Amino acid sequence: MIGRMTRWGPDAKGRLVQSALELYAKRGYDQTTVAEIAERAGLTERTFFRHFADKKEVLFAGSNNLRDLLVNAVAGAPSSAAPIEAVAAGLLAAGVVFNEERRDHSRRRQSIIAANAELRERELIKMASLASAIADTLRRRGVPDPAARLTAEAGIAVFRVAFDRWVDADNEVGWSDLVRGSLAELKVLVA
Repeated sequence: MIGRMTRWGPDAKGRLVQSALELYAKRGYDQTTVAEIAERAGLTERTFFRHFADKKEVLFAGSNNLRDLLVNAVAGAPSSAAPIEAVAAGLLAAGVVFNEERRDHSRRRQSIIAANAELRERELIKMASLASAIADTLRRRGVPDPAARLTAEAGIAVFRVAFDRWVDADNEVGWSDLVRGSLAELKVLVA
């Protein structure tokens, strides 16, 4: 247990995330309750629900921030950038999230998601939502359909390949290099 029940302790949200990851890894997602997560964090269930709608959201709470980061970088790409270059700018901007100090957390999170069908489904929904948001941004940049949708989906495929490589236990390569490498592989395949 992280500590005694303390209503106003520092970083309650972070403690809840840490406790949830530890319990999900040890006992499994389905076998872990909100009460156990809160107790391990030294907090109350009420505090848990101030931060998260349910125990699944502990794993997906950053999805909106990631979406906003990607979309803003795609929107902010130079107007002369080709659609795939604008998407690449978004993927590279995600490097602030996928940095070395977050790699272990991401590895643990991904292994928990991989072990549970409900969580894998939620991850797929997140990816579809990211693709949709990127496609909308490309349309606002003047890219017509189906090019906007195809480019967004290709970008998400690059994202997923780069992410899978990034969280691989044997990988030491950084996010930006993995994105650039995956984009280069895609360009070779479609050339």
